[in-house]
Amino acid sequence: MLNLHNIASDRPVLIAGPTASGKSDMALQIVEQSGGVIINAAALQVYDNWHVLTARPTPEDQARAEHLLYGHIAFDTPYSVGDWLRDVMDILSGDKRPVVVGGTGLYFAALTEGLAKIPPTPAPIREAADKLLHEDGLDVMRHALDTESLERIDVNNPMRVQRAWEVLKATGRGLASWQDETPPPALPLSDVEAILIDAPKEWLNPRIEARFDQMLAKGALQEARANLDGWDPTRQSYKAIGAPELIAHLRGGMSLNEARDAAIIATRQYAKRQRTWFKSRMRDWRVVEATTI
Repeated sequence: MLNLHNIASDRPVLIAGPTASGKSDMALQIVEQSGGVIINAAALQVYDNWHVLTARPTPEDQARAEHLLYGHIAFDTPYSVGDWLRDVMDILSGDKRPVVVGGTGLYFAALTEGLAKIPPTPAPIREAADKLLHEDGLDVMRHALDTESLERIDVNNPMRVQRAWEVLKATGRGLASWQDETPPPALPLSDVEAILIDAPKEWLNPRIEARFDQMLAKGALQEARANLDGWDPTRQSYKAIGAPELIAHLRGGMSLNEARDAAIIATRQYAKRQRTWFKSRMRDWRVVEATTI
């Protein structure tokens, strides 16, 4: 079990880790032991159209502790890192100890390193980006970016590549150039308990498989069916891991078993990208073995 006595009770807590690694359980332990409010730092959990498929807190979990920034955004509303940071800043102005938990590395980077004040992307440029990515693919979009920005983003993450492309087209400046003018962070690492969960793939992969089966048992397919009408794969909320595969099944493109297997593979690939990002960007965080949670 995690030794909560090693975590200062008077400091904000940040908990990052790959999907299915036990982050939410740790956050609940901390809040129940020493108080606070749990704040979501997982990009897909902000949307109201996915509860089961994004593993949002259960009603039982929400009864144990206050949870904020879960399911508070309409499925058809764009929501950026900047939007999330502004929402968190509003919470930080309160009197409750924040326990920020999730797997979206850019959210934590914005919180602890600061976020560049980049102008909003005009709708026509976003539409052009969606079309380019859908019709021509990720490589074409990557080749259009400046070298400095390419070195700072996950070049295999379509959302990050598209964001960098949109910034360049909208402002005439690369994402890296804007980042170099970043203001001071809201919660620098020196002021928080920053915890990174280490979950090796040999331990994590069986958990990913078991959790997806639990999602199916709890209604993930029905949740996907509710999103079937008007499905748009370019919409941010529809990028939930497992959603495209379940939609393909509902449209007759694959069996449920095939959709299940493809979704589990996609989740494992996502966890691998998370681990790579954390290893690169969170070297100063306190590492906790997943098996101790």
